[in-house]
Amino acid sequence: MTLYSIGLLSITEIFGDFALKKYANEGGLAYLGYGILGYTGVVYFLIQALQGSSVLMVNAAWDGVSAFIESLMAYLVLGERFNDPNQYIGIGLIIIGLFFLKIPLK
Repeated sequence: MTLYSIGLLSITEIFGDFALKKYANEGGLAYLGYGILGYTGVVYFLIQALQGSSVLMVNAAWDGVSAFIESLMAYLVLGERFNDPNQYIGIGLIIIGLFFLKIPLK
């Protein structure tokens, strides 16, 4: 597992999440198809990330990276905001937690 593989896993998950959000709110089989394609990619990249690593490490890294990237994209692309300023502190703590995991770059 590397930061690169976790990044690909997280970005693929975000693609699926955003497509399924569109499908849930607006309908359209194309969005459903994109969502299913995204989660098919999640399965592929999860298998890649698990090779030579533990479920514990992959899950922790995936949760943290995904939460950070998806929150950033929801903020920038979808215009979503937290209701409580303390919630932004939570995102900061996730970032700090990722440093403690010592995820290898390569």
